[in-house]
Amino acid sequence: MKTMKKTAFTFLAVAFASSFAFSQTVDEGIKDIYYGKTKSAIQALEKVVAGKPKDAYSIYWLGQAYLRDYEAGNKDQLAKAAVTYQNALQAGVNDPWIWVGSGNVIIMQNGDINKAKQNFEQAITSTKGKKGAESADILNAVGRANAMGDSKQGDAQYGIDKLKRAAELDLKNPDIDINLGICYLKLGSDHGGEAVLAFNDAIARDPKYAAAYYRIGLIYQSQNNKEAMDEWYAKAIVADPAYAPVYYEYYRYYSEKDVNAAKEYIDKFVANSDQDCKTSYFQADYLFRAGKYQESMDRAKAMAAGDCKTFARLNLLFAYDYDRLGDSVQARSYLQKFFATATEFQPDDYEFAGMLYAKFPGDADTAAKYLEIAIDVDTIKADKIVYINTAVNIMQKAGELTQEENLMKIREKLRDQTKLPESDYYKLGTAAVAAIGTAPADSISIIKAYTLADSIAKAYIADYPDKPQGYTIRVNAAKKADRDTAWGLAIEPITTANAFFLKDTSAFAKNSVFVNDYYLVLYYLNHSKMARIDQYRKAITLLDEMASVTAPGSDGNTFATKTGDSLKAAVAKYEASRNKSGGGGSGGSPKPNK
Repeated sequence: MKTMKKTAFTFLAVAFASSFAFSQTVDEGIKDIYYGKTKSAIQALEKVVAGKPKDAYSIYWLGQAYLRDYEAGNKDQLAKAAVTYQNALQAGVNDPWIWVGSGNVIIMQNGDINKAKQNFEQAITSTKGKKGAESADILNAVGRANAMGDSKQGDAQYGIDKLKRAAELDLKNPDIDINLGICYLKLGSDHGGEAVLAFNDAIARDPKYAAAYYRIGLIYQSQNNKEAMDEWYAKAIVADPAYAPVYYEYYRYYSEKDVNAAKEYIDKFVANSDQDCKTSYFQADYLFRAGKYQESMDRAKAMAAGDCKTFARLNLLFAYDYDRLGDSVQARSYLQKFFATATEFQPDDYEFAGMLYAKFPGDADTAAKYLEIAIDVDTIKADKIVYINTAVNIMQKAGELTQEENLMKIREKLRDQTKLPESDYYKLGTAAVAAIGTAPADSISIIKAYTLADSIAKAYIADYPDKPQGYTIRVNAAKKADRDTAWGLAIEPITTANAFFLKDTSAFAKNSVFVNDYYLVLYYLNHSKMARIDQYRKAITLLDEMASVTAPGSDGNTFATKTGDSLKAAVAKYEASRNKSGGGGSGGSPKPNK
């Protein structure tokens, strides 16, 4: 009897130990996912699932490891996640965790969001207890699924609703708040404040949760606020020095600013990460940033010859290296492969595409389109301005300034800018004026190009009313559009500009007034529809102003004075003849003295 009891006790102890080891292994896999160590997570969780092929919780987390590895650039892993959940269902593992995982895959495959939600609702409903309370863990998993991917994937608001409920049911889990904050950010930058509140709540739940500090730092980095970025990234490192994602973001920040600082952070990132395709890629990327293009190329070729041949960003690295080594054709070929096979892109990927395509005759339009995408997806205002200027410069050099639609799109991107640097307004304005000169001769094309240039000049003047260039660009646009002065487009812009220039006594201002008035004199004498005597009177006023801004005896002064005197004599002669004959009005055609 004692022997039987001892045997039973031993069996239970072994069973308990095995269960504990199983749980510990799953938890370790989840922890590896948190640290970005997807390779380690997959290895650990595959072992668990192999031992317990019908444990839904383990299967769910194995699928999550595949999905995170897919986001890291291993494109084949999305299919593995889909197969993992599908095989579980076919094996009879009909469990809320599997339903949520399957819905998550649908989102990442850009599938039917309503079908994904059906899976989620089925999972949530099936876990409600007797008192109607849902499972906080399942709600969090649903929120996690909708937080994953870009802003067009999933339903962020739906995720927010589920995560808020999860936070009410579970007051300790900081991961709920991380997913909540990410969902807020997917709604747009105007929800950044709500995201920060969520991440701060995660810190309140667990002050050692480095991901929360890191996420706040990311927001400030997107706002180009380095001081605040450094503050929160430093807090993340203090909370957990092993949290590799913060070192990765620091590397990205410094990779084009300070190659020595970048080296420090890429080393820390590698030291705290799995040695996998991702770390191999960033080591090769650093060599490129350091100007060691052939060494970077050699690393890339080694990756392509091994297990990392399908790593999504490898083709981009080849494109960068070939471009710097002088082979733009090969670079373009690899860039095309990258955009054809990768699923996630960064703003500077599009910027590089724009710069590369600009090197090929006839591809300026493609180059501009890539830069427009960069403008759309980048959240940093300073970067948007760089992309706008790059696009304008590309079209200038390529002689593609007849592409008014491209310039129109670029102008639209300025609407969310509070105030551009003056130099950027100047570049955009002068490019738009040049576009008028190369526009087709039909009036519709010319007016379209002129409307764009005029809108840029007006924005320039509104933001920098004390600077002369905005006024000059506006006048030049009107003059170039009104090719023979017949339309009189420049009358109002010149009147506004001269009011500004007459406050200035500089030679530039005086010359601007003289040139502008000369244009109007030609208009009034040759194209104005008013009565001829009134045309002369307008011209005389302008010629007097021209004489007043030029030095006595100068060519300009002599021209203005003599021409004005001739017109005054003609008007006087005309008025005398009208008075002698008893006529009135202002009609007739006086002839100036020659």
